[in-house]
Amino acid sequence: MGNGNRVTALFLAARESAPAGSRLHAVGGEGVPFRAIAEVIGKHLDLPLLSLSPEEAEGHFEWLAHFAASDLPASSTLTGERFNWQPRLPGLLADLDAGHS
Repeated sequence: MGNGNRVTALFLAARESAPAGSRLHAVGGEGVPFRAIAEVIGKHLDLPLLSLSPEEAEGHFEWLAHFAASDLPASSTLTGERFNWQPRLPGLLADLDAGHS
């Protein structure tokens, strides 16, 4: 079954049997730190990585600063347990490192 079909099947299974208000994630990477994402992107764009204080980040990112500073880890553990689902494609960092956007 192709990956698109697997995602569709997962979505349909979740729609039919997940409890109301469930937050399920079909992700391959677990809790990827924002800094790790920035490192991969910086490497491919040949840009230096800067460490900013929260105040500096707010000035730099403006409205996006809140999201950049948030700890919002995504995990597919619950999704896998409930629906016997496992990601087949690379996680975010491997995908970015391979040059996909």
